[in-house]
Amino acid sequence: MMAQLLKPEFEHLVNTRDWYALKDIMEDIAAVDIAELLEEIDDDMALLAFRLIKKSKAGDVFSYLSTEKSVALIQQFSSRQVRDIMTNVSPDDRAAFLEELPGNLTQLIMNSMDPKDLKEVRMLLGYPEYSVGRIMTPKYVRVKSDWTVERALEHVRVWGNKAETINVIYVVDEHEHLIDDLLLSQLIMAKPEEEISSLIDRNFVALQAFEDQENALKALSKYDRVALPVMNSDGVLVGIITADDMFDIAEEETTEDMQLMAGMTALDDDYSQTGIGEMVKKRLGWLLVLLIGQLLTATALNQYEHFLSSAVFLAVFIPMIISSGGNSGSQAATLIIRALSTEDISIKDWLRVMRREFISGLLLGSLVGLSGSLIVFMWGWFNSQAIDATLLLTCAAVGASLMGVVLFGNMTGSMLPFILSKLGLDPAVTSAPFVSTLGDVTGILIYFSLASLILGSLLT
Repeated sequence: MMAQLLKPEFEHLVNTRDWYALKDIMEDIAAVDIAELLEEIDDDMALLAFRLIKKSKAGDVFSYLSTEKSVALIQQFSSRQVRDIMTNVSPDDRAAFLEELPGNLTQLIMNSMDPKDLKEVRMLLGYPEYSVGRIMTPKYVRVKSDWTVERALEHVRVWGNKAETINVIYVVDEHEHLIDDLLLSQLIMAKPEEEISSLIDRNFVALQAFEDQENALKALSKYDRVALPVMNSDGVLVGIITADDMFDIAEEETTEDMQLMAGMTALDDDYSQTGIGEMVKKRLGWLLVLLIGQLLTATALNQYEHFLSSAVFLAVFIPMIISSGGNSGSQAATLIIRALSTEDISIKDWLRVMRREFISGLLLGSLVGLSGSLIVFMWGWFNSQAIDATLLLTCAAVGASLMGVVLFGNMTGSMLPFILSKLGLDPAVTSAPFVSTLGDVTGILIYFSLASLILGSLLT
């Protein structure tokens, strides 16, 4: 919002090359807003404006830029400028940026970096992609359990300005094993002569460096923490994950699930940063799979060609039947996928969920079936002006079919996420188009099977 308000003034100063005024205005703007403004102007002007930002702030601004814009800028920086920027970018943001670059540019930047920063980056990049270790920061404050509170607070004063956060202080033993964490407020309120060991209870929550990032997101939410420590397999404290690190991860996870549920492979980058060729590649696979599914629908329909030719009016209700099953399945799949992702339910709850969805599917199907029968009755009455056995039996066939397809869609949509989770796949791939296509095939089979059973004697 702030960036949009300042955009006209910012662009005016850039276009008029009023660098002194531009430098002054950028001192009072948040780093994220400056980054948003730089995205709106061409690379040459963005470079000139970026060079006016204070070194202490430039790193933060750079971390908020898109990969495309940051690459365009950094290719024009000198080795010294690259070193200064990378020094002021947090280690986790630094690692995230480098892993998105082409190999030659990554090596060029790493060659320009300060040895200490380079060591931190290599350590983070050594962890698997999408692991907690890849996004943690090694900048935290830790104290020893045998220190006094006074000594610990003095340590915080010295090193706190270099840490990601000082809301939480971590307690380690002489071998750097994590033994507890303390809120800064606990230290402030304690007596100076007290030992840290008297304040701890060794009851803490920690993450493993090789855990999936999604586990960190769930843990921060579950325990309502602003930061969580990260340990290696030996219990040594190696970094921390903070809540602000998780905002981007949460957005990425949500975006990925939405894209999977839309019936496509998740994009590797933002929509605006993805080329048309890559976009087609990500979407084509599922479209072809769904096309094959629709061929199965056509095959199922072909099986009832002779029956349909003697009861052409039944074709009128095909869209209503198959769409009801697809909609019911999509609703159920969305509910279960979300419940699994938030850990409201687990794979072990599949039997309980199946019972619930069977009952709800039966109720929904009955109500939808009754509504469908009434609709068909009104349709037939207004069109033929006669209420005969054929119309009444058609109402019964449509109503029974709707109940069947809604029940089947509900069961399919609710159970597929469990099956995929059991196979180690993301349940979000139980996409609405996939469930809908499956509902189309079964809807045709259910509809014409019941219609031939109920209306068969009248159509022979």
